Amino acid sequence: MSPLTIIFLVPLLTAVVLALIPRNFRFVIRGLALLAGFVSMLIAIYAFCKFSNQASPSGFQFEERHAWAPAAGISYHVGADGLNLGLILMGAVVLFAALCVSWRIHAREKEYHIFLLLMGGGILGAFASLDLFFFYILHELALVPVFILIGVWGAGQDKKYAAYQITLYLSLGALLVLVGLLAVYLQMPAVSRTFDIVDLTRYFRTNPMPSGVAHWIFPLLLIGFGILVSLYPFHTWAPLGYASAPTGAAMIHAGVLKKFGLYGLLRIALPLMPEEAKNWAYLIAILGLGNVVLSGAVAMRQRDLNLLLGNSSVAHVGFAFLGIASLSLIGFTGAVVVMVAHGFLAALNFALSGYLRDEVKTLNMDEMGGLLRQLPFIGTVMIMAMMAGCGLPGFAGFFGEALVIFGNWSHSEVVAVLAIWGALIIAGVYMLRAIRSIWHGDKTWTGLADVSGPWRPVPYILLLAGLLVFGCFPRLLTDSIKASLTPVAQLMGSEVALDTTVPGRPHG
Repeated sequence: MSPLTIIFLVPLLTAVVLALIPRNFRFVIRGLALLAGFVSMLIAIYAFCKFSNQASPSGFQFEERHAWAPAAGISYHVGADGLNLGLILMGAVVLFAALCVSWRIHAREKEYHIFLLLMGGGILGAFASLDLFFFYILHELALVPVFILIGVWGAGQDKKYAAYQITLYLSLGALLVLVGLLAVYLQMPAVSRTFDIVDLTRYFRTNPMPSGVAHWIFPLLLIGFGILVSLYPFHTWAPLGYASAPTGAAMIHAGVLKKFGLYGLLRIALPLMPEEAKNWAYLIAILGLGNVVLSGAVAMRQRDLNLLLGNSSVAHVGFAFLGIASLSLIGFTGAVVVMVAHGFLAALNFALSGYLRDEVKTLNMDEMGGLLRQLPFIGTVMIMAMMAGCGLPGFAGFFGEALVIFGNWSHSEVVAVLAIWGALIIAGVYMLRAIRSIWHGDKTWTGLADVSGPWRPVPYILLLAGLLVFGCFPRLLTDSIKASLTPVAQLMGSEVALDTTVPGRPHG
């Protein structure tokens, strides 16, 4: 059995087991959920460490394939390459961290942990799947609990509105993606139709999709995946949804689920329809700048910490879209690094804001101030996370954003300059102002408890470690990403695709 199967199957099977346990067995429910997240994370770390940059004949490692519905061309097929390996690792770490910080949940604990495990296991399975059927179904399995988690365990007066809004937006995006994926499937010859992504990619590489068909399939996938990622202007569901969601759900959705759309574009849309990708690249760049600049400007206006973090999250995924729009290996590599870095960062930010909401009873930054004296651990970690959100060197986000900017510079200096403005100036203003408003000042607080003990700091340390490790040693990600995405960049006709080095790495 492939370790990828175990990584996502353990949380899903544990969710089934929890459904059979009486709700008054609180310790058993929490213990099993944490154990499932821990096992999944350990196996993901093992798979990441065992992964070899020497490509296998198929280009994937840890492959497992079984016929499931041969008549329809559906098979259970999982595998890992540089594109999804880092995402699976990040997703497993975020799932475990989200389960760890959920110790404050006291209402309907059984159902809460079941839904959280379904979210985490579903999206990990979607990342690992190399079959369009399971790729889509597992994502939908992860998406369904979002509405319930916000509606039942959410916070704020607008939580019901946020739950309905996020459900309508994401259902529309998923529907467009479904139509697009079925249309791709139907372009195969009737006798050899398959949902297998590897076989589809191989077929359309030698038999390009007719331009008239690709001309409407690609925008379907772009808009559908874009809505799921909160691409401008389909982004308004994200800030309020994250602000209203319980901490664990916000961590998994903003950190992990949101990457599904970006992953789908890089895994499916670009390799199958490279000519359409070239035609739409300019618009993707403009919309990506809308995320980076306009959502960043909205974040500057926020006084609610969660709304600031939600808009900041939308702004950061804009860099991944800019990397895709560059149609270059450097840009693609930067986009994937941004996806992994943003996963750790978004999860860490919402874990910290959730702790503040529970302790201070408000997220209005005008009512805070001077908290660093009472909450030194949480304050130190949040200041580091906010500096990472500014693109500070040493954190993974800096390297990813730098690669995206390098990838765009040769295509459009204007895009690159605006991206730099969004990353350095706009993000710097709202993050530094938030640090000052929350942690500095002479306001006196009493009765606040900082994170203490041997276990409570673990989820925050794990997420921060992910940012620092991949920020200081980016080649842990970039070497495998380049090997996997070079063929995609070559389909774009990019000269950069022929250069297998990363800026800052010597030739030879």
